[in-house]
Amino acid sequence: MAKSLVGEVVSTKMQKTVVVKVERKIKHPFYRKIITRHKKYKVHNEDLELKQGDMVVIKETRPLSKEKHFIVTEKVKVKK
Repeated sequence: MAKSLVGEVVSTKMQKTVVVKVERKIKHPFYRKIITRHKKYKVHNEDLELKQGDMVVIKETRPLSKEKHFIVTEKVKVKK
């Protein structure tokens, strides 16, 4: 089953690739405080017009290059 994640576009400087930051919230095991963790993914983007700040849904796929294992499936929210 392929993983689907929602994140924010951070960089669009590469050809056919965007960098997406995905944030998740976890509870610290001892202090019980909610902590925000994030990870950046290199994502394949063939033809969607994306800008920094856009929210997108990414889906896991076969390895497309050394670091690209996700593709952009849709825009969720467009930056104004």
